[in-house]
Amino acid sequence: MCQPFRKFAAEKRNDMKEPRIECVPNISEGRDPNTISAIAKAISSVEGVRLLNVDPGKSANRTVYTFAGAPQQVVEAAFRMTQTAIGHIDMREQHGTHPRIGVVDVLPLVPIEGISLEETALLATGLAQRISSELLVPCYLYEASARMPEHRNLANCRTGEYEGLAQRLASEQPQQRPDTGCRPWDERLARTGCSVVGARPFLVAVNFNLDTDDTDVATTIARAVREKGYRGTPGTLPGTKAIGWYIEEYGFAQVSMNLCDLSLTTLHQAFCEVSRQAKRLGHHVTGTEIIGLVPRRALVDAGRHFAPQETDEQALMHQAVDCLRLEQIAPFDVDQRII
Repeated sequence: MCQPFRKFAAEKRNDMKEPRIECVPNISEGRDPNTISAIAKAISSVEGVRLLNVDPGKSANRTVYTFAGAPQQVVEAAFRMTQTAIGHIDMREQHGTHPRIGVVDVLPLVPIEGISLEETALLATGLAQRISSELLVPCYLYEASARMPEHRNLANCRTGEYEGLAQRLASEQPQQRPDTGCRPWDERLARTGCSVVGARPFLVAVNFNLDTDDTDVATTIARAVREKGYRGTPGTLPGTKAIGWYIEEYGFAQVSMNLCDLSLTTLHQAFCEVSRQAKRLGHHVTGTEIIGLVPRRALVDAGRHFAPQETDEQALMHQAVDCLRLEQIAPFDVDQRII
């Protein structure tokens, strides 16, 4: 290699950002503080991995963890987390409002910087294979890691939920069975269930609180707004998924949404549209609950929508907290909840 090119290559490497990924696993336990803490400790046991947020939900019986770091370290933390979780949780005794198929229900890896979605998908595939071979937990591969079109959508991987797994594992249809580690139903599988592992872009998980305990109202709104709509009629918000449910610990129904592409539907657009649909049915959105972390830009943009005359970004984020009613359920610390 000639000297000028060697110097250029070195400069290029120095300019490149160190690869970083995020992991946002959903664990099927939101009530036992000892189990939730043990899983958090397993994640934090890997040097270089930063646990950013732990968000448990009692009625959903589900905890969302958010951690980030260098790719290999995050993958190792995800494996240790899975190992710990299946040692503490028995799916035969697990019940909650949130759809799920296993102890580690969904395990997404998300590229942050210095790494592509395709490279992250390869990491997720390797993680799923390791979980299947070493921990004997069969895995579906979804989103960017999917091996078949039917598995790209998380909802398809959860068809029938945990209660339908035994039948799916015995099915002769490939799209019904896990992509790695598929085997006959046994006592171990009855305890752990399966996992859905993959790579995806960043999304925002958000619940909109309603002034009713009627799940049918929440479901009707969810069907009206989510991208796939209902019975062939598309919804009003592209790049979104939504369901309606009742949260016993709060005493009201929610429209639970994933904003999968903020360039298509922003946080404030979702809030305004769900509010419009609720008003059409004679109800109101009383507040917003963000699960895990939210991009700073999403709050700034929401604040600018509600207060276009404001220019200070910190003030805009606090304006978003007020207008989206993010503190109806619990305090919302902007400094702790943005990424």
